[in-house]
Amino acid sequence: MAQQTEHKAPRRRSPQARGVLRRLVAVPVALLLLATGCGGSASEGGTGAGSDGLEKSTVAVAATPLVDSAALYIAQERGYFKDEGLRVRVRPVQQSVQAIPALANGQVDVVAGGNYVTLLQAQDRGTLKVRILVDGVALAPRSMDVVVLPDSPIRTAEDLQGRKVAENVLHSVQSLRLDAILEAAGADAKPVEYRQVPFPQMAAALEKGQVEAADITEPFLTDARRRLGARVVVDGVSGPASGLPLSGYGTTQRFTDENPRTAAAFQRAVQRAQRDAAQNRDHVEEVLPGYTKLDVRTARAIALPTYARSNSPERIGKLITMMTKGGLLKKRLDPEKLLFRAGSS
Repeated sequence: MAQQTEHKAPRRRSPQARGVLRRLVAVPVALLLLATGCGGSASEGGTGAGSDGLEKSTVAVAATPLVDSAALYIAQERGYFKDEGLRVRVRPVQQSVQAIPALANGQVDVVAGGNYVTLLQAQDRGTLKVRILVDGVALAPRSMDVVVLPDSPIRTAEDLQGRKVAENVLHSVQSLRLDAILEAAGADAKPVEYRQVPFPQMAAALEKGQVEAADITEPFLTDARRRLGARVVVDGVSGPASGLPLSGYGTTQRFTDENPRTAAAFQRAVQRAQRDAAQNRDHVEEVLPGYTKLDVRTARAIALPTYARSNSPERIGKLITMMTKGGLLKKRLDPEKLLFRAGSS
């Protein structure tokens, strides 16, 4: 779905709304503690059923600093969680793969902006019994491209053969869809040499010559183009990658089995915010500066992914098919069983 690109004056948030957002993004949790199991219980301050019948009133969410997670912050700022009787504690992580240990041992309840390849591989390997609460975002035009420095000799997809290309997580949805694009372009003589570099560090790695190209998403894509004059050499949503689902809000079967009403309440709040994001990019622009550290000008300029308005087994099934074909899954997973539906987990 094409995104609106007109530039509008940013809305001024009320002091109360700004305070809510500051409290949301200022949760002081060290990534090391999150990953190693020393960050405290996910249910702290929220155990026991509340007056609204929820099994727990506080949900701990590990969230990536990407546009993928915008609905989480929209729901918080617009009071959608409060409407459902929920409090949300956000624990920032640079990559969703870093939240898997905490999700597995119950330190966090949900991962927002969770890379689908990471979640589906965890299911396939038996690391987690995954449940997808909310289908998050899919590729949209200009939302994820491969860029190089202005003077790079790389001009086409075929030129990437044998080159060092930065990927946020190895063997992820990024490399999966880039391999498919390169195969469609006939570039199969030499494999791409993928290097793992977190999105926020890709521009620096490109500038220092540590990689020759960066497969980069927003908001870091726009930043790299502005600061470095980075040039797009591969349209990241072309051909087989068109409309490919990227990430969502993942949890575990244990969480949904033990907290079905809480899971359903969280799902309703985020899906409500997802529809806001899909209908009007102003809602996304308002929250991005708070949790991505983008300035308002950049938030208004970046391309956004497509925000899913509802859960769709067909969309997830498309990715599962591509992963199975690409050898990233040992067996084909059933998307119907992965998606959480209120009333049955």
